[in-house]
Amino acid sequence: MGRPEKIRLGEVLVQQKLISQEQLKLALDQQKRSGRKLGRVLVENGYVSEDQISEALAKQLNIAYVNLKYFNVNAEVVRKLPESQARRFRALVLEERANIYVVGMADPTDLFAYDEISRLLRRNIELVAVNEGQLLETIDRVYRRTEEISGLAKELERDLGDTYVDFGALGQGLGAEDAPVVKLLQSVFEDAVQVRASDIHIEPQQGRLQIRVRIDGVLHPQTEADIKISPAVALRLKLMSGLDIAEKRLPQDGRFNVRVHDETVDVRISTMPTQFGENVVMRLLKQSGGLLGLDHLGMQPWLLDRFRSVIRRTNGMVLVAGPTGSGKTTTLYAALSELNTREKKIITVEDPVEYRLPGISQVQVNEKIDLSFSRVLRSALRQDPDIILVGEMRDLETAQIGLRAAITGHLVLSTLHTRDAASTPLRLIDMGAPRFMVASSVQAVLAQRLVRVICESCAEPYAPAAQEEEWLKLELGDRALENPALHGRGCSHCSLTGYQGRTGVYEMLEMTPPLAEAAAREDPAQFIHAAHEQMRGRTLRDHALDLIRRGKTTVAEVMSITSQLED
Repeated sequence: MGRPEKIRLGEVLVQQKLISQEQLKLALDQQKRSGRKLGRVLVENGYVSEDQISEALAKQLNIAYVNLKYFNVNAEVVRKLPESQARRFRALVLEERANIYVVGMADPTDLFAYDEISRLLRRNIELVAVNEGQLLETIDRVYRRTEEISGLAKELERDLGDTYVDFGALGQGLGAEDAPVVKLLQSVFEDAVQVRASDIHIEPQQGRLQIRVRIDGVLHPQTEADIKISPAVALRLKLMSGLDIAEKRLPQDGRFNVRVHDETVDVRISTMPTQFGENVVMRLLKQSGGLLGLDHLGMQPWLLDRFRSVIRRTNGMVLVAGPTGSGKTTTLYAALSELNTREKKIITVEDPVEYRLPGISQVQVNEKIDLSFSRVLRSALRQDPDIILVGEMRDLETAQIGLRAAITGHLVLSTLHTRDAASTPLRLIDMGAPRFMVASSVQAVLAQRLVRVICESCAEPYAPAAQEEEWLKLELGDRALENPALHGRGCSHCSLTGYQGRTGVYEMLEMTPPLAEAAAREDPAQFIHAAHEQMRGRTLRDHALDLIRRGKTTVAEVMSITSQLED
């Protein structure tokens, strides 16, 4: 196809019976008032999807439609068009052929964009239609800032020469944005947010500074730089978070906010002195869109219904159990966001406050001024709350106050670092909480883990390794997998990892009267047996195996979480 013809999107969609004339008239009126593109108005009103618009344009122009979700883009080819132009024209170079480039455009009727792209690429182009949302996601992923970060790190090395500059003074002066260290950090943050990283690790090693990001629970290298820049980077981050820049021998913790891609990211920072300099680890928490609803955590429908009914009770304690990084806080916040109504007074006691929720009183624990969990919790009870969230049952005093609050008409939500649901009430008893209080206060325990989800764009059947095959036989017995096991072969969508995103694996123990009776007795073995009977067929292990059956995750992922459950 040569230069596209100019067509009207609204007429095309009406002609192909995707929208009615009335819907088009309403959308055109809205477009005039707001000045937004017609396609955006139609999608936001729910009249059509982005895919339907792209397919309709492709059909009208007699060109191909490419679903970018399943297209393995070549980063080198894409970068033939500079990022600024790709964003401006909503275009992506998908393929390089003998004398033409195949270019995907969200609006293939844009004649000006077509001419500009042809001029920039200095070659004939063949147009294909693509979905705008997928196109922007691909631009974010492909134009990653790893090269820019490496370049800025080198620029910073040159600027520093053989001596360390006091970046404290430089950062506080005017034109700090131009300082290479600030540019480097800005690029590091932008790249981390683009790839959905949860943490950034800045680690001085012998002769080099290593920067890594954690994506879906796994660390990936981001860049390496000269060790000389390490003090400047640590110093700047300390200034940003208000830490003591003179103290380099002791660990420090702080927090600050950064603005990345028009959204605010809350950063929790931890520094630690090591042999070659200060290690800095930053946890990234998006303040918008970071909070998931209970429907999006991966709970089975029956469990979601039971969990919802438990958290809607007016009193009692609901515990979420699992190791560090298993998504406990995310689950509790998802529960709170459902319970957060005008009629309810909710107070949280946390260390630190991870997500900010409107309409909720959130208190940050501060051990330095003796503002401990137990002290805040006592005060919180005098504030007439309906629901209290305690970040973690860390000690006996906190546990006892929480259990007493649960008995006296409050709903208490909290977490415990235990292996599974059955062992959680016993852990409270081991801490020293009276058996009768645990038996009468605890309503339910939800235990969870996180597993990585196979990338949809490159999922394919594979033959499990001998060890995986052996494990499957052991777990499934005679019940073989109905369908072949899947894995991700690795593509541009998942940065060659084979995984994209994570989902929860759950089990829930409800403290029924017989279980409460068993918990109140001296024999823990009897309680464990009764708990396992109640959860038979609905354990963490069963849910994880079901995810393999449904092609959601790999045998290797499930093996890694079930190994933690072994006695």
